[in-house]
Amino acid sequence: MIVLHYTGMVDADVALARLTDPEAKVSAHYLVDEDGRLVSLVPEDKRAWHAGRSHWRGITDINSASIGIEIVNPGHDHGYRPFPDPQIEALIPLVADIKDRYAITRGNIVGHSDIAPTRKRDPGELFPWGRLARLRLALPRPTRNLLDPEWSDAGFLLALERFGYEVADPLAAVVAFQRRFRPELIDGEIDGECRAILLALLLPRPQGDD
Repeated sequence: MIVLHYTGMVDADVALARLTDPEAKVSAHYLVDEDGRLVSLVPEDKRAWHAGRSHWRGITDINSASIGIEIVNPGHDHGYRPFPDPQIEALIPLVADIKDRYAITRGNIVGHSDIAPTRKRDPGELFPWGRLARLRLALPRPTRNLLDPEWSDAGFLLALERFGYEVADPLAAVVAFQRRFRPELIDGEIDGECRAILLALLLPRPQGDD
């Protein structure tokens, strides 16, 4: 897997100091600064402490199954803002290279909020997932016209769990799904659009396209 984070700290220097402090017990494999500077922090064959308590598609020890990338951004608590072009232009080839070398499917390139919806909001609704998706580096938001499926809320949550989310906290799971796939409206409500988006994500795709 590849897990994308924002640093959630006031600037890159503060984030880098924390990520390299043994007492903090937090780390990632890479950090991408807003100016495009790329810092390698942990060798890819070593386990970094970036995911914490998390879950995706049945995997609960995500630190042992993933590469973690921290993207410098102050986050929701310190003045969340769009990610600059130089930063994303540096991130894209990094993700592409890791994806190719480890044969990671697009469905396993996720945000921290996808794998830890009760605890995390990063990289957040301003992250340009669509830009990565156009390069086949993330799953795209479905756009085809679909009839709203007649799912109960319970049925929707079962389907959401099948897709990969932990749904023990239903509201947190729905909010995380919306933050990733419908960032313009994050209200925790299971509406027809959410149902249609999830249905499209669950529809069969060509082999190797998940």
